[in-house]
Amino acid sequence: MAPRKFFVGGNWKCNGTGDDVKKIVTVLNEAEVPSEDAVEVVVSPPFVFLQQATGLLRPDFAVAAQNCWVRKGGAFTGEISAEMLVNLQVPWVILGHSERRALLNESSDFVADKVAYALAQGLKVIACIGETLEQREAGTTMEVVAAQTKAIAEKISDWTNVVLTYEPVWAIGTGKVHDGLRKWLQANVGPAVAESTRIIYGGSVNGANCKELAAQPDLDGFLVGGASLKPEFVDIIKSATVKSASA
Repeated sequence: MAPRKFFVGGNWKCNGTGDDVKKIVTVLNEAEVPSEDAVEVVVSPPFVFLQQATGLLRPDFAVAAQNCWVRKGGAFTGEISAEMLVNLQVPWVILGHSERRALLNESSDFVADKVAYALAQGLKVIACIGETLEQREAGTTMEVVAAQTKAIAEKISDWTNVVLTYEPVWAIGTGKVHDGLRKWLQANVGPAVAESTRIIYGGSVNGANCKELAAQPDLDGFLVGGASLKPEFVDIIKSATVKSASA
């Protein structure tokens, strides 16, 4: 089976203006980074800037939405449907982010339904899982992330277009959780899915720690928050060379 391609996502969250988008995209467009063969790069601006970013961004980078609705559109004020994203030719969507789980009380079952619906509409999904500090301190990390993953596994059968993102809500973690998640997939979904699914990390990645983290076994990339708004995001993309060198 082919090696898993390193994945770097940039989640801009609820930040920026049209001018900021131009500045960030200009930095990305001018950057010298590893080829598409070595790394897949996806940036996720707020909904209102998706078309602007898509129009300006270099062709080897893709764009993701930060969320979408759980079913077909209709009388759901303020929501964005998967069909709308497809219509805008937005290929990716982030679902189940810890901020939405915590602040908007999105349950694991609700997130799983979102993942299944988005995939069914042809979107690729960055599916987020992770534990809180309290759960970490209670020693229930694997129990929590396994349950969140199980909810998704019960709703989908094809993992080809899923990138699984472990983002500890509390802080930086270690590679141990990624190893545990891959073993869970192997035991509960199947060896092929466990081998091919990219499991990336979303906990406070920056230009200073990205190379060390990239070298961790079973870690296939990053979902970057604040640092994706800064020039150091280019350094994080370049950390893909650490993984390819150790492959």
